[in-house]
Amino acid sequence: MKPLDGIKVINLAVNLPGPAAAQRLSSLGAEVVKVEPPLGDPMATYSLPWYHEMAAGHRVQTIDLKTPEGRAEFFVLLEGADLLLSATRPSAMRRLGLDPETLQAAFPRLCQVMITGYPAPRDDEAGHDLTYQASMGLVDAPHMPRTLLSDLAGAERAVAAALLLLYQRERTGRGGHEAVSLAEAVTSFADPVRHGTTLPGAMLGGGVPEYHIYRATDGWVAVAALEPHFKKRLETLLKVRTPEEYRRAFGGASTTFWQAWGQEHDVPIETVR
Repeated sequence: MKPLDGIKVINLAVNLPGPAAAQRLSSLGAEVVKVEPPLGDPMATYSLPWYHEMAAGHRVQTIDLKTPEGRAEFFVLLEGADLLLSATRPSAMRRLGLDPETLQAAFPRLCQVMITGYPAPRDDEAGHDLTYQASMGLVDAPHMPRTLLSDLAGAERAVAAALLLLYQRERTGRGGHEAVSLAEAVTSFADPVRHGTTLPGAMLGGGVPEYHIYRATDGWVAVAALEPHFKKRLETLLKVRTPEEYRRAFGGASTTFWQAWGQEHDVPIETVR
């Protein structure tokens, strides 16, 4: 038995946060039906392998919610559902008659998680992962982010909100709804920047030699000997102390050597892939 065996999830969301959250719920045992518009999920264009990965094990059904027939078909799906995931702007959901209040009245036990970009009252404002990260100081312009941090953080928050709503229903017998903002989800991930701990020259931003990235003979290695016992072991074995001594030491061997050396001596060292 998995924790969510017997739970049926309807996922209306496309792109990344909703499908990622749905796949996480699926891994916990939930049955997932993914409802896609006639044009499909844009993620299939951005990255077809990732699209298939997130939809693995789900039943994909095409429904045009802009038609009365489509909405009737969708309501039939909701009759047996425990949870609805959506990522459509609130104003669009209201126009379709699919706002949380209307659905809650029709399906009292339904739990709803609505993924939005910005929190209310900005929840109808357009945005994407890049703009949310930029607003939190997580973009090092002109370089693009290496990962979709806001979307993935929002997916995890959506899962947490879903589990809390389902737990609440077990206690009260009634469903509920919760909005999850991607901009808010990434806020806590910006705390290291806000507190200055990862800024250039700060302790976790290259300001100490034991927590730094060094060039090896064939690439780069990340050294994270932050705790005193790691640092003492590293400096004793390599006979290093200053930043220049660190650079010379790590520049004398390959990334493979240093990764094996770190494992042998229990020092956190990893090749930069």
